[in-house]
Amino acid sequence: MELDHLGIATDDAAGLAELYADLFETAVVHEEVFDGMFVVFLELDGHYFELLEPRADGPISRYLDRHGPGMHHVAVETSDIESTLERVREAGVDLVDETPRSGAWGHTVAFLHPKSTGGVLVEFVEH
Repeated sequence: MELDHLGIATDDAAGLAELYADLFETAVVHEEVFDGMFVVFLELDGHYFELLEPRADGPISRYLDRHGPGMHHVAVETSDIESTLERVREAGVDLVDETPRSGAWGHTVAFLHPKSTGGVLVEFVEH
């Protein structure tokens, strides 16, 4: 497994993308409106910043209301999300997603509950 992306909640994905493009000498490689969010990906050495801007009430808008902008989750790439979820279940980790679901960019994703992962929302991503 390896780091896939860092998810960052923001009220202004386009503005933050512009700042990050300048700061990190990178570019936007993908944008989409997905699941009530405007999602922007910037590539940095084979990994990504995923900027999440809510366009409707949902998890990201609620996150911003509670915590403000900032780091939302860490995503790790897996080649077999089903077996990865089975392994973490056996380890006693609580899951947000009992079964994988569709995520941004057409990937299959599942989240682990932060209470089981040291307060960090962890996402598994299968490309």
